[in-house]
Formats: sequence, C-alpha cells, structure tokens
Amino acid sequence: MILEEKTISSEIIYQGNVISLKVDTVELSNGIISTREIINHSGSVAIVALDNDNLSLLMVRQYRKAVEEAVLEVPAGTLEINEDPLICAHRELEEETGYAANHMEKIGSIMVSPGFLDEKTDIYFAKDLYLGNINPDDDEVLLLEKYSIQEILDLINREILTDAKTIAAIHYAIQKGKISI
Repeated sequence: MILEEKTISSEIIYQGNVISLKVDTVELSNGIISTREIINHSGSVAIVALDNDNLSLLMVRQYRKAVEEAVLEVPAGTLEINEDPLICAHRELEEETGYAANHMEKIGSIMVSPGFLDEKTDIYFAKDLYLGNINPDDDEVLLLEKYSIQEILDLINREILTDAKTIAAIHYAIQKGKISI
C-alpha cells in the first residue's frame, strides 16, 4: 500500500506573521477524497544550554496564551524567513537568557505535530557560555531559571514539565552524551 496523499486543491484561509492556515482537498491512496487543515510555520530551534558548572541547564518560563499557563521550557524561537537555524539558535539563546555560547551544535530535529503542522524544530546543544545581552522580543516576558538535570527529569516524571520540544531536547542531549544523568 502506498502511503501518500495527492493534493487536488489548496486554499490559504489565513496568512499571519508567524503561521498560515490552508485547507487542502486530497485524494487518499485508496481513492477517497478528503480535506486536510494544515498550519504552515517557518520552523524553530530549541537549545539545551549547559551552564558552566556542567551541572545545570538554563531554562525559561513564559506565559503561553494557547494553554493559559506559564510553561517551563528550554530557550527556543522561530526562524526568520530563510534564516540559518544555527544563527537563530545563537540569537534566541542570547535574547532569552542573556547568555551566549562559544560552542553550539545541532543534536537532533523533531516534527512538532505532523498531523496538521509542518513545523520542524532543530535542537541544539550549547556550552561554554558567557554573559551576553538579554533582549527578549517586545512581545515576550521571560523568567530565566536554572535546574540540575536530575531536577528536570523529576519535573518531567511528575508531569510538571510537559513541553514536548523540551522533553525531546533533553532526551537528545542525554542520548548524544552531552549531559549526564
């Protein structure tokens, strides 16, 4: 069986600053005609930033309107149009935490929610940090927090830290040997 869908038509319903929404009419591999509501997003980065003590990670807490709560996350941000993800990772780390990194490397990628969203998040590991300039976007209010790796794993296990990109980023960092548990 072929697992693909042929696009018959596509209509952009909404075009915003960060996302667009389109409705595609598709033909499934079994011949059935259906519709798909798809959000297009330019992509994003998430950064696991190891503090210079090699024991703690820099985290940010910010209010997320979509879920109506303050969410604990790794530093992250949206790619500008045609922006290199590595450059974005450096920019977002400094904007959100006030720290810059001498070492930044890509350790993985995730599809955020491929059932309706085309966003891909590239995950980076940062170390050898130094003070830069904290400069959040005008529409962001962030709190910088530091947690040990064990504290973060405990927050995940207790379902207090539930942000998917953060959980995936921590997983990649552990599996790639960047942080130890």
